Amino acid sequence: MPTRPTAKPRAKPAAPSRIAVDPAATDAAGSTEAVPDSDMERRICEAVYESVMSQRLTPGTKLPEAAICELFGVSRSVARKALQRLAHEHVVDLHHNRGAVVAEPTPEDTRQIFQARRALEAALLPLAVARATKADYASLRKQLRDEHALLHRAGQPAWARQASAFHVRLGELSGNAILHGYLAELVSRCSLIVALYEPPGNAACEHGEHVLIVDLMERGDVAEAVKINDNHLADLERRISLERPQPAQTLAQMLGLA
Repeated sequence: MPTRPTAKPRAKPAAPSRIAVDPAATDAAGSTEAVPDSDMERRICEAVYESVMSQRLTPGTKLPEAAICELFGVSRSVARKALQRLAHEHVVDLHHNRGAVVAEPTPEDTRQIFQARRALEAALLPLAVARATKADYASLRKQLRDEHALLHRAGQPAWARQASAFHVRLGELSGNAILHGYLAELVSRCSLIVALYEPPGNAACEHGEHVLIVDLMERGDVAEAVKINDNHLADLERRISLERPQPAQTLAQMLGLA
């Protein structure tokens, strides 16, 4: 009796790839470029951060996972990781029922954050003056020249980052890594509040005051440098207006993807 040929086992479907397709990476022939999930997570974070700093995304704007997935061509897990990372950096708030929304710092949040920053910088500046070398001051002045150049040719996000970097650098010069780390977080949170709420057309920091602070430090006038820096931060806080109208735009437009 003839035997029936043995059927070949059916091949298992391939496991889903951990590679996303970047919606911006499409050539003229229509082909797409595969992008690792980690890179897409970073791109989502950068797009949200840049849009917040440019005041396209306003406080309380919803960032639905499904919309992020569609706009960036990623899975839910990638979108969720990006939003969690943004929440860790205080750029967004995660709510159990509302999902992710752009952070909405309250007046009390703002008062406490600026109060802590002013106290910390007042403690760090004398330490920086005691340790700074001629090379350090030369580096600071180069940083200020770069800051001035960005003020005239770059957008608000780049200028705000450079202005914030000046204060973080002063903290680094103190030689106290613990206090420097706290300052970096406070400066980041202040920058976010300023980006969200400061009226358009105002500088995140006054460049001339940065120059004066370095001049005073180099002359050894610590008390005056601390005073000018404290007034500088107080003026920055006073310019903040905690009410902004919601623009009538789609999420894609606010993220600069439309």
